[in-house]
Amino acid sequence: MDSIVDPPNAGLFEARYLAFLETITQLRPNLHRYCARMTGSVSDGEDVVQEALFTAYRKLDTFDDAQRLEPWLFRIAHNRCIDFLRRRGVREDAESEAEVPDSVAAVDPVGPALGRAVEHLVLTLPPKERACVLLKDVLDYSLEEIAALVDSTVGGVKAALNRGRAKLAEMPDRKPVPTRVTNPETSRLLREYVERFNQRDWDGLRELIAADARMRVVDRFAGAVLDSPYLGNYQRRTTPWRMALAEVDGVLTVVSMDQREGAWAPRSIVRLDVKEDRVVGIADYAHCPWILAAANSVVLADAYLE
Repeated sequence: MDSIVDPPNAGLFEARYLAFLETITQLRPNLHRYCARMTGSVSDGEDVVQEALFTAYRKLDTFDDAQRLEPWLFRIAHNRCIDFLRRRGVREDAESEAEVPDSVAAVDPVGPALGRAVEHLVLTLPPKERACVLLKDVLDYSLEEIAALVDSTVGGVKAALNRGRAKLAEMPDRKPVPTRVTNPETSRLLREYVERFNQRDWDGLRELIAADARMRVVDRFAGAVLDSPYLGNYQRRTTPWRMALAEVDGVLTVVSMDQREGAWAPRSIVRLDVKEDRVVGIADYAHCPWILAAANSVVLADAYLE
């Protein structure tokens, strides 16, 4: 019988893969925090992280072992964020600006720490300024590292930081980003979904879900809702739980709640895609606890405050 011989680079790839797993375990909350602030949504940020990690895994065999994994992963995530913003139709003025000479006024290499209370305001900045402020004032990368991550020069990064910090400092009362308006029909459907979930009305719940709806339990399952054990898993849960509506960073969202020390508390978010009075997509982030932790505000609707 012929012997099975491992490919010549199998051991090298395995070592890279183990380093990859260890790095993303430690890095993922910060990676998500960055992507959430770049995209303006904690759920969109997680989707971008998932896409970036999948891209990184596919390119792992080309990774240069002389580099560090962390900046390589952040650069992939940054590029995916820019792709996301372009798909969403955001203008890329800052990305197309000519490089600013190094004679631009110097930026303090440490820079002011950006408090969590105003961190979400970076969404008002153009993408390049947004990225530079986040990478420097939130994640404390060096100017040289940021230049490599955003494909710029140190002088360009300094200029973007100056502009971004100046704009943030000029905001009079540092008011939060306004609540995003949700279509009334979508709001009604979200409320109906939550109510039927809490009543354990599984048949009624299925009436709200399109026959070809897609299901993602992030990090666990992806496929058709009809082929998933999703509703059955909730039905079989023995620990107390309920659904609620909340504004998460100004976006109306379904949240899963559980009891902690006798009080109800948000545990994770569930994003519904709605089309023509039906739920056509469900993304449950129950296995991503860092998402709600990265949100600046979680405000439960009045009906769910008891």
